[in-house]
Amino acid sequence: MGWLEMSPPDFLPHHLMQYVADVCESQGIAYWVVGSMASMAYGEPRFTNDVDVVVRLAPEQVSAFCKAFPPSDFYCSEPAAREAVTRQFQFNILHPASGYKADIIIPPDDAFSRSEANRIRKLGSEGEYSVWFASPEDVLLNKLVYYRIGGGVSDKHVRDIAGMIKLQQSKLDLGYIDEWAERLSVLDEWRMIRNKVGLGPPIEPT
Repeated sequence: MGWLEMSPPDFLPHHLMQYVADVCESQGIAYWVVGSMASMAYGEPRFTNDVDVVVRLAPEQVSAFCKAFPPSDFYCSEPAAREAVTRQFQFNILHPASGYKADIIIPPDDAFSRSEANRIRKLGSEGEYSVWFASPEDVLLNKLVYYRIGGGVSDKHVRDIAGMIKLQQSKLDLGYIDEWAERLSVLDEWRMIRNKVGLGPPIEPT
């Protein structure tokens, strides 16, 4: 965990991502990266200040987890973390020196989260990071959900999804995305993006 020895501007978002991953792995906590860092790993690069990490954090693990982010380098509220675990929501870890933020997402115990957890894969870039990511299909589905929640006004999610499709199209399990887009109530959003990138309509559920 020597990333904190680096000073801005050398300390970059993937260093914060790796630090969170190292904490989780050292404490035996399951995690996987989603959001923009994941869409860039599978798609096209862009700048982001945020790192989104799904963390299966149990109540008895909260104290040790938060202590791994010392106040000399981070802002991490243990009460906020405990509330997030109880509510299955999220809390933030800030790295003030760089201005970067890690959103720690506590997953619900539902069918999609279980499917997502079973499909994670470890990706790396030599000298930069080696962490567990959600599959490209699940990253894309999460982006669709974020896009819907945001009222369909954030073009960044559409761009991220289009970039992933451009680079991953031959590898994507489109049937899986079609099925879960229906189950997650984002089929209209998925239909719009499929048409936008020339994939045609999704396979409608029978």
